[in-house]
Amino acid sequence: MSAIWKNHAMHLADMIKENNETKAHLYLEQLMLFPVDIQDQIIEEISSLSHCSSDAVASIINHHSIMELK
Repeated sequence: MSAIWKNHAMHLADMIKENNETKAHLYLEQLMLFPVDIQDQIIEEISSLSHCSSDAVASIINHHSIMELK
């Protein structure tokens, strides 16, 4: 996982931990131009992680960004 994804993941995880879904949505929108339904899926998956590490969050973002490219 690249350092850039880990950095983005760290910021996104912090927003979700603070229960700031609006800010998380805006961040994802600016970061990747993800549609709202994909943003919801990413936030839901991150929220349900048993251990919210930067690697785990980066993996989720990476998974959805690859899906968007198809």
